[in-house]
Amino acid sequence: MSLPERAQQLIARLELLPHPEGGFYKETYRSGDAIPGKDRQLLTSIYFLVTGSNMSRFHRIQSDECWYFHEGNGLTVHVLDENGHSEHRLGTNLEKGERPFYVVKAGAIFGSALTDGEGYALVSCAVAPGFDFRDFELFTYDELVVQFPEEAAIIRKLT
Repeated sequence: MSLPERAQQLIARLELLPHPEGGFYKETYRSGDAIPGKDRQLLTSIYFLVTGSNMSRFHRIQSDECWYFHEGNGLTVHVLDENGHSEHRLGTNLEKGERPFYVVKAGAIFGSALTDGEGYALVSCAVAPGFDFRDFELFTYDELVVQFPEEAAIIRKLT
């Protein structure tokens, strides 16, 4: 499936690369300061681009992740946690329930997809304490459906 022209432009101009969870990304900031006594930066940030065919699969990290919407189509962040499944819409159409900012709490399982399934969305994600691939867990359908059987449809879509 071909990418929207604007998404192709952003990927080229921002030098985005395929992310292991899906979508495209580029690290834009890594704090020079570390948490005292730990091998962990205070803050990291990336550009992250999602398209209809390149969504973010369910994964987990061990830090809070702040999402900031920049442009494109609405994006839904899907969260699986002790409360089950919740949806959080990113975008600028406040009348449709979108917000330009959302925080995924540390330890939550989450992924994202375009709300209407077409186009693209460009966001930034800031992680504090800073992101480290050593903390990154990517999930399969079989792993998640055991814990969240009532959410089989969204798990299938985002694994």
